Amino acid sequence: MEPREQSESMNNLEKDQILNTEAQNEPQEVVNEEVKVEEPATQETAVAEDATPAAEAPQAEAAEGAKEAHTAPRLELNGKTKSELVDMMREAAARPIEEVKEEVQAIKAAFFALRRDEVAKEKETFLANGNDESDFMPKDDADENNLKELLNVLKERRTEYNAAQEANREANLEKKRQIIALINEIANDPDNINRQFNRVKQLQQEFKDAGEVPASADTEIWKEFQRATERFYDVLKMNKELRDYDFKKNLELKQQLCEEAEALDEESDIVSAFRKLQELHNKWREIGPVAKELREELWTRFKAASSAINKKYQTFFEDRKSKEKENADAKTELCEKIEQITTDDLKTYAQWDEVTKQIIALQEDWKKLGYASRKANAALFARFRKSCDEFFAKKAEFYKTMKEELSANLAKKVDLCERAEALMDSTDWKEATDKFVEMQKEWKTIGPVVKKYSDNVWKRFIAACDHFFEQKKKQNVNVHAVEHENLKAKKEVIATLKSTIEEAAEGAAQTVRELMERWQSIGHVPFKEKDKIYAQYRELIDKAFDTLNMRGSRYSGEGGSSRGAGRQSGSDRGLSERDRLVRTYEQRMSELKTFENNMGFLTANTKSGNTLVQEMERRIARLKEEIAELEDKIKELDNE
Repeated sequence: MEPREQSESMNNLEKDQILNTEAQNEPQEVVNEEVKVEEPATQETAVAEDATPAAEAPQAEAAEGAKEAHTAPRLELNGKTKSELVDMMREAAARPIEEVKEEVQAIKAAFFALRRDEVAKEKETFLANGNDESDFMPKDDADENNLKELLNVLKERRTEYNAAQEANREANLEKKRQIIALINEIANDPDNINRQFNRVKQLQQEFKDAGEVPASADTEIWKEFQRATERFYDVLKMNKELRDYDFKKNLELKQQLCEEAEALDEESDIVSAFRKLQELHNKWREIGPVAKELREELWTRFKAASSAINKKYQTFFEDRKSKEKENADAKTELCEKIEQITTDDLKTYAQWDEVTKQIIALQEDWKKLGYASRKANAALFARFRKSCDEFFAKKAEFYKTMKEELSANLAKKVDLCERAEALMDSTDWKEATDKFVEMQKEWKTIGPVVKKYSDNVWKRFIAACDHFFEQKKKQNVNVHAVEHENLKAKKEVIATLKSTIEEAAEGAAQTVRELMERWQSIGHVPFKEKDKIYAQYRELIDKAFDTLNMRGSRYSGEGGSSRGAGRQSGSDRGLSERDRLVRTYEQRMSELKTFENNMGFLTANTKSGNTLVQEMERRIARLKEEIAELEDKIKELDNE
């Protein structure tokens, strides 16, 4: 992607990341409602001493959803990696949804804290490398994607669970109404009421076991149940000892609840203490009545412990609201700043980039602020995002007008791809190599193209280049095999020369000349063996000429020059040899230039990899050595 195009795409992405994160992390509004209390029933029952006292009213209506709150186990999240947090989230997602709400929130907060640090470090490295801040775009993160998928699954499960719970509460409400109707029916039959005591106890247990009902009906249905129960006990001529035993048991349970409520005042986590208080109130309502003379005292004690927790809870949320007000004022100021930015005078990429930096800076300031109240936060967020969206929409329109040049560049690069593909199977190595070099140079002169095409068109072009140079490399490998065969043949010539000189038989001189011609007919040998094999050959030829009294040119070929009587016979042969050497020299210089040009386009990241780069370096070194030898040979001929 080209710099200006990257700037547009990255800034839009970062904008969405900032704003979407803000939206996803909106806090759940906490119901800041002190538990309401009711005075205990003081009405005298119909039956004097044997009557059962009216049951106590609950201390408070709990905040909606408090009855379902579960205290998650304290998690050890410090030092956890993103992958480990995703694994913990996956494990939580496999457990019952009602048990993991707070655990999920804690893991989510820890993960996105790590992710923000990671993105900050990526950005710091990006800027340290000399890049423009507006061009920064965080890398896609697999762990983040996995976490979001798990959160979506949990969200769907929570929705299903809540719907099922609500349906269950409605069913429980209907069941409790039927139980109340049965108790009232029994109470309306005083003649048989003594026989129905166990039945009523069973109905009371069934009422307790029926489960939760909708919050809006919870208090009223409980009151109806207590009224029906009290009416039954008022009518019932029950045994005083049985009644006193029941009162005593209920008294012990409620005294224990008072102690637990008083102990909550020592907890440092006020939100946790408040939730535990709601659980104590639920238990209080499930316990039956106590002796009438103890009701007021016991209820007052429990209410006092509850009031202490409620006061702390209220103070906690008042402080929070104060902070939310400060955040709302700061966010309003940011909204006003971004709304004052105008794009009417922005005519160049540089101007757009400069204002983009201002917008991003305001977005960064926004991220540093905490939440406002639920209602105000949503409105301010919408206002701020609207201004951001309008700016980036205008910027996108500006960049749209620049795409004609990018399209023209794409057409030129596609044309180069087609030319390279048409030439990539050529076996005219020199001409094709020169053309590929020219196409590579031309590619460099063409400007940028649209990002979604840039990678594909580059891969297409480099694939054609790589294919050609791979084929050329294979051809060079075949040349190496031939050179090794030539080395073997020359070693055989040397062995034959050696045995011929040692035997010095009749006709040995003629055999030596035939071996010299054979030597000349053999092609090149591997470069690293050239000097060594030629030195052996030259030593044997010198020995043969001296031992066998031979006349004429002694040796020529790789590593040596024609000399002796043959050269002394005339200048024509020397000039012919010099022309051949000069042509070879020019040919090697051309090859060297080609290889050096190609090295500018081959890196370890290309399709051919390090192997082709190393082969090119080896060929260049060999060519330079051959050129130096040819220069020495030409100078030697010129001197003679």
